[in-house]
Amino acid sequence: MEQLSNKERKRKKLLDQGVLMLTEQGYHGTGLKEILDIVEIPKGSFYNYFASKEEYCAEVINHYIEPFLQLLTHHLQKPGVDGLLGLKNYYDELTDELEKSGFKGGCLLGNLMGEIGDTSEICRDSLINAVNRYKGIQLVALVRAQEEGIVRKDRSANLMADLLINNWQGALLRMKIEQSVEPLRECCETLFDDYFITKIH
Repeated sequence: MEQLSNKERKRKKLLDQGVLMLTEQGYHGTGLKEILDIVEIPKGSFYNYFASKEEYCAEVINHYIEPFLQLLTHHLQKPGVDGLLGLKNYYDELTDELEKSGFKGGCLLGNLMGEIGDTSEICRDSLINAVNRYKGIQLVALVRAQEEGIVRKDRSANLMADLLINNWQGALLRMKIEQSVEPLRECCETLFDDYFITKIH
């Protein structure tokens, strides 16, 4: 039992380091030796945890998305918070964190979509799964907000969930080149404070 626990601990260290380095350096710019040296795991031992670099990257993607799913769920489950406000508070927190970090990294999912999304089947499948899980929680929140009378009903919640994810990813890319969170704030204000909300005539 202790040996399994030790193996899982080392595996988590590899995944944590993978999130950092793949976000900063990309898939092709990150070497396994570099990661293994940092986490102090012998190169030969890597294959006790992962069959290949591609499989490792796919697992890093799964590992990366989990904290975001948990944080999003936390915001949406707060008492007295409607579905739209929960989403808005979540994205506001992400924006604040990115500003504090000096606009570093952006989103690992978006970075890898652009780099290997059409060349690695195993990583593409992992990216699709992560995006679908992420979208699913936001879709439920938007449906709830529609039922609460806050979000418009002349557009499907599914379409709006896609629109939110797609616009956020584009805003993250602009953030990186402009070194500013203004694209993120504009994205959120346009959707949460205007496009999504029910208009009273």
